[in-house]
Amino acid sequence: MRDEQQEELARRAAAGDRNALEMLLAAIQPGVLRRCSRFLPCYQDAEEACQDVLMQVARNIGGFEGRSKFSTWLHVIIANGSRQTYRTLKRRASEQGYGEMPVDVADARTTSVIAGSRLDLLDALERLESTRAELVAPMVLRDICQLDYKEIATHLGIPEGTVKSRIHQARGQVREYLLAGL
Repeated sequence: MRDEQQEELARRAAAGDRNALEMLLAAIQPGVLRRCSRFLPCYQDAEEACQDVLMQVARNIGGFEGRSKFSTWLHVIIANGSRQTYRTLKRRASEQGYGEMPVDVADARTTSVIAGSRLDLLDALERLESTRAELVAPMVLRDICQLDYKEIATHLGIPEGTVKSRIHQARGQVREYLLAGL
């Protein structure tokens, strides 16, 4: 589906058109799963995050105002949903007495350097959020979702220079966390 068609479906869905919402959800589902997989190395976890994201879109589409593109709005929901899924999985592992996520629940840290790096990044972002929450969204939108500075500024409602500054600060903090091994 072309971007213009997706934007039109999003506008109609935001205005209350249920048929447009169902068509939109069906159209975005493969891309949402693919983007959730950028965050979460285990396919089942990405599927869980994808379902949560689709539910959030369905619940909150009425709040889509069209200030930014639908794809930008969706990227934010995907980033937040994936990070929330990771926090939930981590909490569950902790409640079950694991120091880390258990291997038999497909903890890719034991099988893939790239997947392990994603988990380290998620941990670093979680730590950054606890100290400088305003830095997380710009970095995630730029470095993971690959949005341009102007789209990020429009979505967050801050000047483009502030976006660049926050991304620079966030990268420095995350680098420190990663080098220190958290």
